[in-house]
Amino acid sequence: MTTPKQCPVIFTSRVIGGRWKAKLVWLLLRNEKLRYTELRRGCPPISDRILSKELKELEGWGLISRREYATIPPKTEYSLTALGETLRPIMAAMAEWGDKTQEIIGVASE
Repeated sequence: MTTPKQCPVIFTSRVIGGRWKAKLVWLLLRNEKLRYTELRRGCPPISDRILSKELKELEGWGLISRREYATIPPKTEYSLTALGETLRPIMAAMAEWGDKTQEIIGVASE
């Protein structure tokens, strides 16, 4: 059984929408690989529970890959997959729009 095709904008919003997914993808686009703690540091005030959930969802969509190293202490790295890399022009356009629009409406920088 196949599911009916959705509106492409709604589908994209479902995949990378929410408070943290786009930020996580953006961090990984700007860095080849990041460890869990580096991702957490890049998204304050995200909780460990939410970060784990968001990473699992992005991995489930095939946008990121997770690599575990059998070391002590354990080491886990996250990176974008080839499918995740296809988000680069979308995220760049969002960043450009956000920069320009913040200037227009006078939002102070963080």
